[in-house]
Amino acid sequence: MNKLIATLIGAMLATAAVAQTPAQTTTTTADNAVVKAEAKAEKSVAKAESKEMKADADADNKVAKAQAKHDKTTAKAHKKLVKKAADANEKVAKADPEDKAKAMAKAEDKMADANQSAQKTAINADKKLIKTSVDAAADKAKAATKTEEAKAEAAADVHKAAAKN
Repeated sequence: MNKLIATLIGAMLATAAVAQTPAQTTTTTADNAVVKAEAKAEKSVAKAESKEMKADADADNKVAKAQAKHDKTTAKAHKKLVKKAADANEKVAKADPEDKAKAMAKAEDKMADANQSAQKTAINADKKLIKTSVDAAADKAKAATKTEEAKAEAAADVHKAAAKN
């Protein structure tokens, strides 16, 4: 009796499994198109994100180089200013007592010129640094926009594939 019940239960399960097979293949073909579209979408989004990260790294690199150049330029200008001030003070110290007032006037004039030159150099260096920073931010924004566009296109492609089936 047990063998008979086991055979009947086995036959019933086999029949149920066979009866469900055609329904699964229909959804599988529909799902295959969607799965392919999703895989393609993931690939394009990953590629866009990779490009965005590269653009961000390039922009950060440009800013770092500009900052280093800015620091070097301003340090060089400051060094020149200090040297000119030391030279002017040295000339005042070496001047004869009767020429001291004239030497101080010349020294003050040289100091003012040196200070103006250093400030002009620093301003130009700041201007270049700010321009580079703004350009880098724009590059990052463009890359982010392209990534968002790729994500939107990928989502649209997936929805289109799902709608076909």
